[in-house]
Amino acid sequence: MARSAFKGTPGGTADMKAAILLAATLGLCCQSAARASSWPLWDHYAAHFLSPQGRVVDPSRNSMTTSEGQSYAMFFALVAGDNNSFDRIQEWTQDNLAQGDLAKKLPAWSWGQKSDGSWGVLDQNSASDSDLWVAYSLIEAGELWSKPGYSRTGKAMLSLIAKNESATVPQAGAVLLPGPNGFHPDADHWVFNPSYMPLPLLLAARHVDPQGPWSAMAAALPAWLQQASPSGFAMDWVEYTSGKGFSAVSEPGTSSRPACGSYDAIRVYLWVGTTAQDSPGAASLLHLFAPMSSYVKTHLSPPEVVNPDGTVVSTTAPPGFSAAVMPLLMTSGEKAAATLQLRNVLAQIEPSTGLVGDPPHYYDQNLALFALGWQEQRFRFAPDGTLRVQWKK
Repeated sequence: MARSAFKGTPGGTADMKAAILLAATLGLCCQSAARASSWPLWDHYAAHFLSPQGRVVDPSRNSMTTSEGQSYAMFFALVAGDNNSFDRIQEWTQDNLAQGDLAKKLPAWSWGQKSDGSWGVLDQNSASDSDLWVAYSLIEAGELWSKPGYSRTGKAMLSLIAKNESATVPQAGAVLLPGPNGFHPDADHWVFNPSYMPLPLLLAARHVDPQGPWSAMAAALPAWLQQASPSGFAMDWVEYTSGKGFSAVSEPGTSSRPACGSYDAIRVYLWVGTTAQDSPGAASLLHLFAPMSSYVKTHLSPPEVVNPDGTVVSTTAPPGFSAAVMPLLMTSGEKAAATLQLRNVLAQIEPSTGLVGDPPHYYDQNLALFALGWQEQRFRFAPDGTLRVQWKK
C-alpha cells in the first residue's frame, strides 16, 4: 500500500483541500434536507469496486468478495441515501452468500474463483462483525426508508448471531466470537477480535432484541478491552485462557505475523472515535486508547504495527490508518493532530479516480469512507447506537 506521507507545501493544494473538508466537518457546508445528499467518495468507490449486480470486488485479492465488503457497502449506501445500490448489494449478498435467505442463514465470509475455475463460496464460515454490520444496516434502513421488511430481516439476523456467534467468557462476560467455528477450541480458550464489536452496534441491537446478549456485551466491552490492551494500544487478535487471563495472539490459522496491533486493530480506534460520547462506556474507551492519540500528536502518521507492550514496530502506515484515527483525535479534542491526518489522506487522493492511493486499495477506501463520512457529518451514531444521517432531517 502507499505510505501515509505528508505531501504538499504550506499553503499548497493539500492545505487548501484540508481547509475545504474541515469547513464541511464544522458544518459550514450544508445539504438540502429535502433530498438525499450527494457523496462523491461513495460514488467513486462504487464505480471502482461495486459490480452492476451488487458485488464488492477486491482486485488485490484475485477479485474476491467478502461479507465484510458487502456489509460496509450496505452501510455506506444507506449513509448516502442510495437505496438502489443498497438493494443490489443486499440481494447479491443474500443470493450468493446466504443461500437465498439472510433471515435463516448467516452469510459465508468469502466468495471468489475456486481451484477448478468456477466461482462461488470459498469458505462457509461466517464473520460475526460483517453479520452485525449487515443486521444493523438492515434495521436502520428499515427505519430510515420506512421499509419494515429490511428491519424484520435484520432482527432475524441478530437472533442468528446471538445463537451461533456469542459466548459468555470468564472475566469478560458476554462477547461476540469472530465466527461460529474455530474460536473456542477447548473449554479453557476463547479467541476474540476486538475490532468486531463496535459499541454503537451493540447498543442499537439491545433495543431491537432486548432478550439477546447485546446489553451484556455492551456493558462488558470496556472492562475486557482494558484487560486485553494493557499498553493502551488495541491488538488484532486476543485470547482468553482460563486461570491466566488475556494475551495477544497471532491471527488464528496463520503464523506469518506475530501477535500485534495493526490492520484489524486500527478499526478499534475508528469505532471509539465515532461513538457518541454520551453513550454508556464511551468515555472509558476514549481514555483507554489515549496512548494512540498521544502517539499521533507527535508523529506524521499512526503506527502500522504495534507490539503488545506498546512498542512501535513499523511507522509506514497506509493512508487508511490516518483516516481511521481522525475521529478519535477529533473526539479527544486534538484538532491540530486530526488536521494533519486529514492532510495525509487528502494528499493521496488520485484525481483520475477520486479515491485514496494509486492504485486505490479496498481497505484504505473503506476506512476513509467511515472516517470522512463521519467528519463531514454525513452520519452520526446516536447515544443509543441508532443511526442519524444527513439526508434525513
